[in-house]
Amino acid sequence: MALPLELKPTTTTTLGLVFYRFSKTQSPSLSLPPPCLRHPLPPTLVTFSPLLLKGHQARRLLLLLFAAVPQLRCCSKFAAHQVAYTSYWRKRMVFGQVVIGPPGSGKTTYCNGMSQFLKLIGRKVAVINLDPANDALPYDCAVNIEDLIKLSDVMNEHSLGPNGGLVYCMDYLEKNVDWLQSKLEPLLKDHYFLFDFPGQVELFFLHANAKSIIMKLIKKLNLRLTAVHLVDAHLCSDPGKYVSALLLSLSTMLHLELPHVNVLSKIDLIESYGKLAFNLDFYTDVEDLSYLQYSLDQDPRAAKYRKLTKELCEVIEGFSLVNFTTLDIQDKESVGNLVKQIDKTNGYIFAGIEGSAVEFSKIAVRQVDWDYYRVAAVQEKYMKDDQSVIDSD
Repeated sequence: MALPLELKPTTTTTLGLVFYRFSKTQSPSLSLPPPCLRHPLPPTLVTFSPLLLKGHQARRLLLLLFAAVPQLRCCSKFAAHQVAYTSYWRKRMVFGQVVIGPPGSGKTTYCNGMSQFLKLIGRKVAVINLDPANDALPYDCAVNIEDLIKLSDVMNEHSLGPNGGLVYCMDYLEKNVDWLQSKLEPLLKDHYFLFDFPGQVELFFLHANAKSIIMKLIKKLNLRLTAVHLVDAHLCSDPGKYVSALLLSLSTMLHLELPHVNVLSKIDLIESYGKLAFNLDFYTDVEDLSYLQYSLDQDPRAAKYRKLTKELCEVIEGFSLVNFTTLDIQDKESVGNLVKQIDKTNGYIFAGIEGSAVEFSKIAVRQVDWDYYRVAAVQEKYMKDDQSVIDSD
């Protein structure tokens, strides 16, 4: 059997209580061989051992075995090991969301509504407040940064403003990340995490402290996190502000280096500051920003920045990374669609699957057929077309 290039001639790892060794040279053999494996096998050495190791290669090698050796699929002993392995890693995997966004974008309201929704669908949720300026929490938080440091104390003691105080608090948390780790460890067994971060955008595309905190937690606690970046939907009514939101989203994605979902929050208020120039899918798909140029040319304030805006739009389109999903936190269907997308980005959707590599790949590449209908339904629900405006007049 020609092994993938990512595997060396001899690679070892552990799947639950099963220890495999791949070799191109040694003859096939199997300790404790099930009857179904007495048929000729590819030049692969498979041995069982009571050792228990850890590693991300374990799942990959298990799926490779199922794909490369069809006899294993009908082996009850091997299937039992696979079930045990899947159950083991389902308990070990910890999933969650890093909720970020500008001030007023609805992060705290999102954490409150999302935690309630996740509890309704059967998940145990732990909300972690890492915003030292948020002293009026609508939810019960499992961990509160104010138990470690308070923004008001920092401002008074060091004569700092709100922005400088938040940077200081994040630096302090980074130096005391062991405190946060000790608070999270008792929750690792069965909780889904929601991290409520401050609204100072510089922390997520300029400073390194917030990213360092997240990466340390991912490494030490084996977390699977998705960054959920909230942006006010009404910014779409102003082309200049919309381009700024795109640039902020792109900068944050490149800086954090996490699975990322950009969200137009408060979609029910999308036309509260004026009618949109285009259909909603233009703003969610971010496919051709050249159409914004005409709208920008109508604003005399933006005329002198026309060339700069054009260059920024080309940068955004050149990366081709940014798109948006919509959210009305009071609409269960809207929240449910967002949860589906987040579960796919952080891998939660794969955690309970007990199948072959083919079944995993089917889910990974499956078309998200609800996406188009969700955008169309949102536009119909929250945006008035010209005909409805005429009828109302």
